[in-house]
Formats: sequence, C-alpha cells, structure tokens
Amino acid sequence: MTDQIQPHKRRVRYKGANPRRFQDKYKELNLEADGVELQKIRARGQTPAGTHRPICVREILEILAPKPGETGLDATLGFGGHASEILPRLVPGGRLFALDVDPIELPRTEARLRAAGFGEDMLVARRMNFAGLPHLRPDIGDGFDFVLADLGVSSMQIDNPARGFTYKAEGPLDLRLNPQRGRPASALLESLDESELVELLRENSDEPFAEALAHAVISEASKKPILTTTQLADLVRRVARAECGAGTLEEDTRATLQRTFQALRIAVNDEFKVLDQFLAYLPHCLKPGARVAILSFHSGEDRRVKKAFQHGLRAGIYSSVAQEPIRASFEERRGNPRSSSAKLRWAVKAG
Repeated sequence: MTDQIQPHKRRVRYKGANPRRFQDKYKELNLEADGVELQKIRARGQTPAGTHRPICVREILEILAPKPGETGLDATLGFGGHASEILPRLVPGGRLFALDVDPIELPRTEARLRAAGFGEDMLVARRMNFAGLPHLRPDIGDGFDFVLADLGVSSMQIDNPARGFTYKAEGPLDLRLNPQRGRPASALLESLDESELVELLRENSDEPFAEALAHAVISEASKKPILTTTQLADLVRRVARAECGAGTLEEDTRATLQRTFQALRIAVNDEFKVLDQFLAYLPHCLKPGARVAILSFHSGEDRRVKKAFQHGLRAGIYSSVAQEPIRASFEERRGNPRSSSAKLRWAVKAG
C-alpha cells in the first residue's frame, strides 16, 4: 500500500509587502524561523509578533546582581526575557521562582526555558498573581535574595487581537490577563454609570477627556452593548477628534485611545489593588541585603512603588531606595519604542 501524497499547502496570501494581520505573520509567529528575518524586524524598531523584548535588562541586572546559589523571584515572568538572563547567573545551586497569571503564555514560556536547559531544580514556575506572594513563604526558606517585578503588559498579549488588548484590530473587548477569571471589559462597561466611568478614566489613566468619553460611552452602551475593541476605538476616536485641537489631532487621538484601553485594563485586572498587596507583603519575603527592582509603565504604578519604597526607607525596612526612576537609554527607546514610558525603581532591604 503506497503512502498517500499530501497536497501542497500554499502559504497565506496578504496584501502589500508585509502581512498586517496578526494571524498572517507566520514567519514571526514561528519562533524557530530564520533568525535573520527576526533581526530585520527588530532593526525596524518593531517587536516580532508573538514575542516580547525585555526592557532595561542591563540596568536590572546591575541592580539585582544575581549570584551563584542565590534564590530569586521574577514576579511577572511574561515572555521570560529577564529570566533567561538571570538564570545562568545563579549557576550553580541557585533557584528562580517565576510567577505569571496568564494561563496561555506561562506554559509557552516555561517550555522555552526548560528547552534552554533550566530544569525544575533551578526554575520553579507557578501560575499565580504576585499578590499571592505569601503563599510562597513555606518554599523559600529565609527569603529571597532578589526580586524583580515588570508591571508592563507583554507584547504577546497586546499584539494578539483575540486577547482584546489592542485598539488597532478587531477583537473581543476583553483585556483580562487571565481570561479564565473575572469579567471582560465589555461586561465592566455595562455595569458602570457615567460618573463611575469618569472616575475610572481619571484614576487609572489621568484622562483629560474623561467626562466627554464617559458620556459618549454610556450613551452608546444604552443603545447597543460595546462588545469589541473596534466598537470602543471608533467611539473614542470620535470623541477625541471633537475635543482635540487640529494641530495635534492624530497624536492626541492615539494617546486618548491608549489611555482609555489602559484605564479599562487596570480596572478589569484590579491592578492597583494587586500591586498594593504585593508591595505591602514584599519586605516580609526578603533576606537582609536583598535587592528589589520594579519596572512600571504609568504614573499610577510608579506613585505606588515610590511611596512604598520611601515609607520602607523611613521605617528602616529598606537601607536605600532609588531617589529618581531610571529610564530606558536613548538607544533602547529608539530600538524599542515600547520602552519609552518605562520607569525603573529599586530598593535594598536593611541588614
């Protein structure tokens, strides 16, 4: 019996020189693809689809100074870019606990790190929110030697329209870091009145057009549920164009879109409450002299980190803290525009 000949499968066709839809970027989405192709994409200041570029790696390694035999925590594993740099520095005898709430991306990242040679004796991966830090206490002995928390949303989540994080493509208005828990942004909008949405936009993103946006969104939602990213984005664009001056129309409209989606994402995932819980318990999990680095991406996060570190310094919990945030270098911002809003703060536990 002869083997059946499989019909040739033609590659995906798309308009233009390069694919625009996430699902058509088959070269980028294949992590085993030609490295030259991925280098070309990065050289254009872009992040290949389905991947993430870690930010301030050199600065974070200088702050954390991971050493052989130490025990550390990556509280937000993401794509594993920071972890892949930290793990080799712990050999021999060290361990890195790695947390992530995302049930889709965590298994992929863990598989890549395992394939790179980091076994369970070195890498302890847990699907959990970093607010659950107290649950790790029985496993870490006298505490961590260093802790990293990168508070940004990973590019894999932003770029995939099915996750509902981007206003640039059609997708469900979801915005959940863990799509298996809680309610999506579409359901949140249905539950809010106009004054509550105004407060949410102001508190979570300092949105200057909060009142106009809230009025438009609630009015639209009363007629037809806002279920997709494009529904919300089109509505926000109309409001922004009415509110913005003509001279900076495109830039201001884009900024309003970013702030609106950010505000909803923070609310959907209860990010400020989670961060406050993490910062409150963090000192109880640190050894004397332990180093902490936290990378934030908007003012609400940075204010919380700054206040927690300064309070800890005054209380004698920390021996030193960053007086000013560290920013990504000019070269990094040029090569990776998503690093532009990053602020890195550090603290050292008192001995």
